[in-house]
Parts: sequence; structure tokens; C-alpha cells
Amino acid sequence: MNADTIEMIENRTFDEIAVGDSASWSRTVTQRDIELFAVVSGDVNPAHLDPAYAAGDIFHRVVAHGMLGASLISTVLGTELPGPGTIYLAQELRFLRPVGIGDRVTATLTVSGKDAKKGDVTLDCRCLNQNGDLVIDGVARVRAPTEKIRRPRIELPEVMMNRHERFHALLAEAAKHPALPVAVAYPCSAAALLPVVEAFAAGLLIPILVGPGDKIRAAADAAKLDISAYRLIEAATPAASAEQAVRLVQTGEAAILMKGSLHTDDLLRAVLAPDSGLRTGRRLSHVYIMDVPTYPRPLLVTDAAVNIAPDLEQKRDIVQNAIDLALAMGIETPRVAVLSAVETVNPKLRSTLDAAALCKMADRGQITGGLVDGPLAFDNAVSPSAAAEKGIVSPVAGQADILVAPDLEAGNMLAKQLSFLAGADAAGVVLGAKAPIILTSRADSERTRLASCAVAARLAMRKEA
Repeated sequence: MNADTIEMIENRTFDEIAVGDSASWSRTVTQRDIELFAVVSGDVNPAHLDPAYAAGDIFHRVVAHGMLGASLISTVLGTELPGPGTIYLAQELRFLRPVGIGDRVTATLTVSGKDAKKGDVTLDCRCLNQNGDLVIDGVARVRAPTEKIRRPRIELPEVMMNRHERFHALLAEAAKHPALPVAVAYPCSAAALLPVVEAFAAGLLIPILVGPGDKIRAAADAAKLDISAYRLIEAATPAASAEQAVRLVQTGEAAILMKGSLHTDDLLRAVLAPDSGLRTGRRLSHVYIMDVPTYPRPLLVTDAAVNIAPDLEQKRDIVQNAIDLALAMGIETPRVAVLSAVETVNPKLRSTLDAAALCKMADRGQITGGLVDGPLAFDNAVSPSAAAEKGIVSPVAGQADILVAPDLEAGNMLAKQLSFLAGADAAGVVLGAKAPIILTSRADSERTRLASCAVAARLAMRKEA
């Protein structure tokens, strides 16, 4: 880059400043500004952040004047007049009119006095909105720099905020409906009991605890969790607990099955038993519902927890399970991207052959309810620009709702990379049985655990409808 094209920032020393000099800075106020301010300051005033709290149009009109006035005025002082090297000493501001999201505010600072003995400069501060109305006025006093400074203007860093909006909406919707009974198999640890207690408190589920009562109560006491309101059914071992929990779902006493502190294989073995009554003829599969901050819609990833190396027939069920979940979540026509390392069919790469076959199965009605395309590399599945660069014309490419991994290893790594490197939340549920199955992890946040419960509740309600 040519040095002449680099934007520079330059100050005005005390000697260069004259009474009457002025500088301005403008900014349009956004909701993101308010949220960033809340993160930095800890100001979580619901009048600024919660539209459900604020009455009428207040939420859209009232913002933190202190944040707005101080930041705009500080920007002028630190970058324009006097500029780099300025020491902010004092300010007196009056907030005269509300400033709302979408308003464009211009701060103008004018030098009104100089103190040669101290090197201080006094500036009149006026902030006008886009209509010319005075919203803030006052006075600032600074110590002006004595040395000339000229530096390249530093580019502001990208700030990513995970607002968890989709999971909040999911929980809010689930809370509107009556809580459903859930059979929890062998909840003999704090990690297994915590999501149960949280889901009950949130009004999502009514727990039925199945397992050795002494161990369950001991785990609750150690974690200071109150389980006195829950029904408890005795079962001595993990296997017996799984069988009894499955029986509760089979008889209709529970609408959802939930894994406690037993191994996942023990629970699914009971589900798949010939006499369980929960088998549907479809393969069980796991789906992560991911809230990725940088992606404009919920993203479903499958299978990352149950099927190790699924064949084509099993992948058909995996795809159909994920489509059914997406439909239950309100996604009208889910877009399914069958992933591989490339976007062309290669006989040496089995995942590309499976992807092509799955697309044809969707064309022939063997997979229904969604649009299926593949093989697609991950970038071409989620990035419109990447898909366009490769010349891929597809209703799925660049805007997938569902990502189908070629095997468990790829799916698990993809889901965990999105969680730990992209700040995604991941709620999980097992599908393919007559009732949804909740699997939670000790590494899950409370919001993620509740979201898993909310997804399962939504599926169960859909099955009952």
C-alpha cells in the first residue's frame, strides 16, 4: 500500500490552537452500540436492552446519554481537537433531548478559552441530531499536547457479540406451553441433575427421576439442589434405570426421555430393545441446533454423537430426521448441504458418492420436506461468496440450514469448532424414536442445556398434535 493512501491522525499542539477553532464528529446510533456499551460498562438497564420491558416507543428512543455524549465528545478530543496526546480533565454536560436508535448525532467542539500557564484548553460542546435539535451541550476541559504527533489511524478491531437471540426466542416460545413430563434415566450426579432442575424452574419439563434414590438424593444434597418436588422411581442400576425410563415413555407417563449420568450406549440400548415400544423403523441420529453469531440463521449439524460411520441407507434417515426437526422449529423448506471435502463427485471419495445419491433420493421422494444438495465443501455450504466464486448455482449453496457430515468424527469436530472458535451455542437432541431424547454435556452452558430441553419439548408437542 502506498504511504500516501494511509489515513493519518494528527494533533494540534497548545501553541497551534486558537480560540474559535472547532471540530466535529458524527455517528448514527444503533442497537449494537447500546449492547457494546452494556458489555463494557455493565449497564444492563432494561430500558436500553429489553424491548419487552420498555413501554411503547421508549425502547427505540431512550439510550444512555452519558455513553453517547462522552464517547462522541471524547472522539473529537482524542482524534481531532486537540488530538493524540490530549489529557481529558473535566466535563459538564446537560442532556436536553432523548436520542434514539437510528438518530444521527453530530458533536461539535469549539475552543472557548486557553490557560497558557497550565496548558489547558476549554471547549464548548454541542451535540445536534439529524433534525438540528440540540440534544447535549456543555463544556470540556483538557490539557493540550505540547509535542506534534502524526500517526496512521488505527483500524478498529472486529467485535463479535453472541446475543443468543435464537435460543432466547426458542426458550420464550417453549415457555408459552404447558410443561411436559420427562423421564430422566440414572441422574446420580450434579451434572445430570442440574439441567433437570433448570428445566423445571423454567417451566419446560416436569421431571420423573429414575434410579437409585439414595444416590440421587446424595448427589442433590452435595450440589445443594432441591428435588423434593419431583417424582422418583427406584431402579438399582444404570441399565435398569434406562429400561424403566423407556417404559415410562412407552406407557405415555413421560413425553420425553433424558440421559442422566449413565453411558449414552446404555440408554440407547434400552430405546432400541425389541420390546421398548419406541422404535420407528428409522435410524436414531443426533442433531446439534447451533446458534452461530456470524451466521444469519439457526444451523443444524448432524450426526456428531450417535452414528460412527453411517452407510447410505443410514444417512438417508439422518437427513430425514434433521429435516423433520427443522420443520418442527418453523423452518419452512430446510436447505440441506451434504458435506464433503470437494463439491464434485469423485469415485475415490465415498462421501461425494453418498452425497450425490442422497440428492437423487430427494428427487425421487425418498427424502421429503427439504432441499438437498451435495457434495458441498463447508465453505460453499455456508458462504454465498465462496459458492459464487466456485460457480455453484444451487438453492442450498451458501445458505444451508442443515449440514450433514460424512461421519461422526467430522460432525463432532465441526460442531466443537463452531462452539469453541466461533462462539456458537449448541443444543442437542436424538431423533428417530417415538419420543425425543435429550443428551446434555457437562461442558454445556445453562442456556444450552435449557435450549436442548426446549427443542425436545417442541418436538414432543408436535408429535402429540
